[in-house]
Amino acid sequence: MDIDPASPSPRTSTRDRTELRAGLEAWLESQYAGARITDFSAPTANGMSSETLLFTAIWADEGIEGRHRCVARLPPAADAVPIFPVYDLEKQSRVMRIARERTELPVPRVLWYEADAAHLGAPFIVMERMDGEAPPDVPPYVFDSWLLRADPELQAQLQSRAIGVIADLHRVALTEDDIAYLRASQGEGSALRRHVEAQREFYAWVCSDGIRLPVIERGFEWLEAHWPDNEHDEVLSWGDARIGNMLFTDFRPSAILDWEMAATGPREMDLGWMIYLHHFFQDFTPLVGLPGIPGMMGLDSAAATYASASGHRPRNLEIYAFYAALRHGILMSRTARRGILFGEATMPADPDDLVMHRASLEAMMAGTYWDSRR
Repeated sequence: MDIDPASPSPRTSTRDRTELRAGLEAWLESQYAGARITDFSAPTANGMSSETLLFTAIWADEGIEGRHRCVARLPPAADAVPIFPVYDLEKQSRVMRIARERTELPVPRVLWYEADAAHLGAPFIVMERMDGEAPPDVPPYVFDSWLLRADPELQAQLQSRAIGVIADLHRVALTEDDIAYLRASQGEGSALRRHVEAQREFYAWVCSDGIRLPVIERGFEWLEAHWPDNEHDEVLSWGDARIGNMLFTDFRPSAILDWEMAATGPREMDLGWMIYLHHFFQDFTPLVGLPGIPGMMGLDSAAATYASASGHRPRNLEIYAFYAALRHGILMSRTARRGILFGEATMPADPDDLVMHRASLEAMMAGTYWDSRR
């Protein structure tokens, strides 16, 4: 599928924003009499899975009126071809509270979790809005962004601090109840085995339209043949650990966002995801004649940074980075299907081309991908 850095943001919502605002304001007024909303908008540069609303809420608490900068998140409407089959906002709320309360990381404070879908047509969460700027997804930050234009030293500092975030997150002490709640429920055995089985189930759901992807199925076979020996390591996994899900102020993380893929598993799941998701964008820069940031998130340098920050030397990182690319391939094929439904793309002759980075997956399975990216 073609990549065009000037292309508009893909469609992510079928809901009427005026109705959403009215519903949200009515709900807020039920919490605080006389409450109202101003500055209502929706971001466009990042995020494909959940619907995000930005607003300022004004209400009086104990007679004192205050202005509160808020973010609401809710699942996409059913007719918007949701990326995931289930959106567990209660789980997101719980894992954000765990991360906020047990670390010093800048995790937004969850103000409300509303389970009643009557207000906005779906459950939703409201959290505090934090300051900072994310490296954008649309167009990708390696095409044009404040990060691309920064000095290499500042780029390296941002990388080191971002990896430090996941190292700190992996120190969180989880109770048995936490693990039981957050661990993938599919299958039996290690957290990694359960996580992979959940991805198999997700792939089957994505392909319920009858269009199967041989490159993804070969990928699962490759993973089984190269199964890592540290599968029983288990920490809190952010799940979507990447710099595009962080806000930065002066190249320091100021917010950690998007917890819908949170689970438990080996540390390398998050680290491999952070490394590969940069290369996913970087690999397209030659196609559009741009340099990107080729020195960022090298496999060995990222592993060394994580080891220094955590005291844990990553193992089997090439396998976990491949698993990240495999998982992302399933997500990309679902996103491509959504674009086709909305008339933003056409179905390719080869279904594997629904996976933008199929060439990267094939190179990883051939053992050549990381030769120039270490």
